[in-house]
Amino acid sequence: MIHPTACVNSEAKLGKNVEIGPFVVIEKNVEIGDDTKIVGSATIMNGARIGKNCLIYPGAVIAGIPQDLKFQGEDSLVIIGNNTTIRECATINRGTASKGKTIVGSNCLIMAYSHVAHDCVVGDYVIIGNASQLAGEVIIEDYAILSGNCLIHQFTTIGAHVILQGGSRVGKDVPPYITVGREPATFSGLNTIGLRRRGFTNEKINEIQQVYRYIYQMGLNNTQAVDLIEEELPHSEERDYIVKFVRESQRGIIRGFTD
Repeated sequence: MIHPTACVNSEAKLGKNVEIGPFVVIEKNVEIGDDTKIVGSATIMNGARIGKNCLIYPGAVIAGIPQDLKFQGEDSLVIIGNNTTIRECATINRGTASKGKTIVGSNCLIMAYSHVAHDCVVGDYVIIGNASQLAGEVIIEDYAILSGNCLIHQFTTIGAHVILQGGSRVGKDVPPYITVGREPATFSGLNTIGLRRRGFTNEKINEIQQVYRYIYQMGLNNTQAVDLIEEELPHSEERDYIVKFVRESQRGIIRGFTD
C-alpha cells in the first residue's frame, strides 16, 4: 500500500499493512510499525522509529536534524509509541549526544504546527495543542494536556495530569495534577475535570488539594512545605509523587496566584 509517487528508501523497514500516501518521503534507517498510515506529503527522516497503528498527517516531519548548534551529526533517534496521531506540519526532531533520542509515547495527539525539540521525553496519553512549542530536553509526563500556543522552556518538566491553558509560557517545572494559567504562568487550582475523567474519586481529589494548600496557600517556601506535608499528611501515592517532584525539581516549580 505504497502510493507510486512516494519515495521510500529500500533500507526502510515497514511493518504489515503500512499505508504510504502520495509524495511521502521515507529515508533509510527508518522503522514503521504495523497498521500505521502516513498521509500524503509527510517526511520521515533518518532515525525515526514509529510504532503500530499511528496516523501521520500531511506536512509532518519526523526525525529532522536537531535545531541545536552543538549537534555534530551524531547518530540519534526519534521513538514514537503505538496509536499516536501526529497532525499537519508538526515537527519532531531527533536527539543529540545529550540523550541520543527524542521520545513520544503511545496514545498521544500531537496537533498541527506543534514542535517537539531534540531529546524531549513525552509520556503516554499526552495532548500537545496546535502550535505549542517544546524546547530541548523538556519532559512531559503521562496524561498532560498542553492547550494551543503554549511555549515550554528547555529542561522544564510538566507533571502528569496537568493542563496548561492556551498561550501559557512556562519556564519553571509544573507539578502534577494541576491547572496552569494566567501571565506569568501560575498555579490556578487542580485539574479537577481531568482527574474525574480518569477515575480519581472526590476523596482522592480532596487529598491532592490538601497537599497543594501547604505548597501554595500557607506562606511557606517549597522546602518548608514538603517537610510539613511529610510530617502532617498521611502517605499516599499522589502525596509522595508531589513531594518527590518538588524536591527533585532543578528549575523550581511555578508560583501560586497571589493577586
